[in-house]
Formats: sequence, structure tokens, C-alpha cells
Amino acid sequence: MDLKLKIWRQSGPDAKGEFKVYPIQNILKDSSFLEMMDVLNEQLVSQGEEPVAFDHDCREGICGMCSLFINGRPHGPDDSITTCQLHMRKFKDGDTITIEPWRAKPFPVIKDLMVDRSAFDEIIQAGGYVSVNTGGVPDANAIPIKKVNADLAMDAAACIGCGACVAACKNASAMLFVSAKVSQFALLPQGKVEAKERVLKMVAKMDDFGFGNCTNTYACEAECPKDISVANIARMNREFFAAKVC
Repeated sequence: MDLKLKIWRQSGPDAKGEFKVYPIQNILKDSSFLEMMDVLNEQLVSQGEEPVAFDHDCREGICGMCSLFINGRPHGPDDSITTCQLHMRKFKDGDTITIEPWRAKPFPVIKDLMVDRSAFDEIIQAGGYVSVNTGGVPDANAIPIKKVNADLAMDAAACIGCGACVAACKNASAMLFVSAKVSQFALLPQGKVEAKERVLKMVAKMDDFGFGNCTNTYACEAECPKDISVANIARMNREFFAAKVC
């Protein structure tokens, strides 16, 4: 496959960025998108040019690092995947592919396609944990939990914090991410002790960073690589209002 890559280049957080077009040839259709980016960078280095900076780590759809906005969609033109799971067979020979970083004020660009997503880390630090000392690992059946609640908690815990929900939202809302992290504890007895304090602190920290409000367009759910449900947002709202009035 021969392609044209229209890539956002920005040398630093305060630099003025711009799109640059790079032709690339002989890309295998079964290669991954990040492998294609590796080929491009090898080409740029061999030509004495600066390689394109982009985040990646596990390349197994686990870590959520590969945060690329591809042809107008977070993680590219496929469903329920991260960028590293996107394959070049989703494109056609001769295509022009536009590649950008996440576009959100709380996710400032570090360089090129890399953004600073430490805002998510600070939201987690604000309350997304259980601080009770539970001692050693208890027997699995020591605390009975309804299967439906256990399943919903596991579904919420599947969130990898990639930020696709923020990138997809017209308001750059982080509600899906925060609600998933609230829900994974709110549904379990171990998380009940600090439930009120947790949701208040995490929502406050989210607002401090300037993430937008949810307007129920469900773009976040549609683009989430782990299919996190917007039902978690409704659950977080219930938890928040209950904590406010009690």
C-alpha cells in the first residue's frame, strides 16, 4: 500500500504546530497502525529528519497509551479497539490518513502526537482507591456479592484511561472515565465505606482540570475501546447527588 500521512507536528507545548504530509510506500495491509508509524520514523531518521513522537507501550490493547486521533476518530476507523489494534487493511491504497493528538485543554500537547494525560492520574489520586487496610487476601467467598454487581464492577474496571472518551466528546468531558472509576468501587461492599467522599473528591478534581460537562450524545461510549457503558455516568450522578444531600 502507498499512502500519504498528514501528521500534526509540534516541537513542544508552547510551540506553534502544523500539519505535515509524508508519503510512505509498500506498507503491508496486515501490519498494525503503529508498525506503520515505526516504518515512517525509520524513513525519517534515514533522511536526517526528526521522527514523529507518539505514545505506545504494550501494543496489546491493555495500557491505553496509543492515543491517536485518526481520520476524525479516536483510535481510528474501527470499533472497540485501541490504536495498536488497528490494522492497515482498514485503509485503501492511495489514502490520505490524517493523524492528530487528543484535542482537549486538560490534555496539553507534549510533542507531536503525545499529550499529557496526568489529569487522569490526579483524578484517581483524589479518591479512586480503597484505603481501608484489609489485611491478607480473604477467602473469595468471605464477602458475598451479587453476580450482577460483580459483573458490572468488572465491566467498569475494564476502563484503561486512554482518554478516547474525552477526545470524542464535543465538550471534552471526562464523565465516562470518572464514572467508571467511581462505579468499580460503588458497586462493591469494599467501596461503600468511602463512597461519598470518593465521588465528591473525584468530581471536584475533574472540574478543577476544566473537563467539560456531559450532554448525553454518547460519543464517549461509541468510541471507547473497552465498551464502557454510559450507564456508569447515571450511576455516578446518583452517587454524587446522594453524597451532596447526606
